Amino acid sequence: MHRTTAPGLLESVYAEILCDELEEAGLPFEREVTIPVRHKAKTLRLGFRADIVVHNAVIREIKAVAALLPNHDAQILLGGVGGLSLHRVLPQGHLTRETQDVIRLGAGMLSVLASLVLGLLIATAKTSYDATDLAIRNYAAELALLNETLRDYGGVASVPRDLLREYTERFLQEGWPRDGKRSAIGEDEKTRLLLEHVREAIRALTPVDTGQSALQEQAVGINMNLLRQRWVLIERQGPNVQRVVLVVLVSWVTVIFASFGLNAPRNGTVVVAFLICSLAIGGSIFLILEMDRPLDGVMQISSWPVENVLAHMAW
Repeated sequence: MHRTTAPGLLESVYAEILCDELEEAGLPFEREVTIPVRHKAKTLRLGFRADIVVHNAVIREIKAVAALLPNHDAQILLGGVGGLSLHRVLPQGHLTRETQDVIRLGAGMLSVLASLVLGLLIATAKTSYDATDLAIRNYAAELALLNETLRDYGGVASVPRDLLREYTERFLQEGWPRDGKRSAIGEDEKTRLLLEHVREAIRALTPVDTGQSALQEQAVGINMNLLRQRWVLIERQGPNVQRVVLVVLVSWVTVIFASFGLNAPRNGTVVVAFLICSLAIGGSIFLILEMDRPLDGVMQISSWPVENVLAHMAW
């Protein structure tokens, strides 16, 4: 109907258009039909009001919404159960069709905002996670390159190579401890000083030709890059997703879910649906929190690049 007339009109307008179409088709119908509801052999005073009943057999409910919003992934079980309970205690005058339309409109606006915020949080956490993973791989590559450079320098570079191997072992233990009790990268002062000792040992080398001089300058440059990248890794350990944003998001989702529960039928299927949706949104927030701490938790970045470099240093 909205294709031939216009989108964005009220439900009452579309109902009038549908009635005209039914009249032209010669189909008998009734509007605003009250259908009695029975509970335990007793007819309730308030029944179900159908928009249009065709042929006394088909019920047509008219709905007009701006769009199908991705809000089913942004629900919390407590809000839905609260909405179900709220429906029982509210006076009937607060549950009119007009009131429910206003609630749906507000819930729709919140759903759009919540969907946008949730998408932005996931994108922010994923970007930070990928950047930290890339920084770890680049750091491991720089360690391998420095080791290769010192190996090419010759046997006299065994002292800085041994210090570099010791530093790599401590860096691996610092970021991925075997006992699971990880301290923040950069807290161990001895590990940082080891990398500076590597630089001092490289500068103490005495090249005998231009080839060794070039390798010494290259090794000093790589060592400076390692010191710089270490500070980058230290800075990346802080949270990128502010917890207050998550609190606001959860509050919005709770209100959205409560509005769904306010208009939903009271049965076990609805409760199960609310539970599944709440688990989905909870899983999304769990992913955000896990990706926001890439060196901890179930989504911890792999230590394989550093382990692989350490294995090559033994050759």
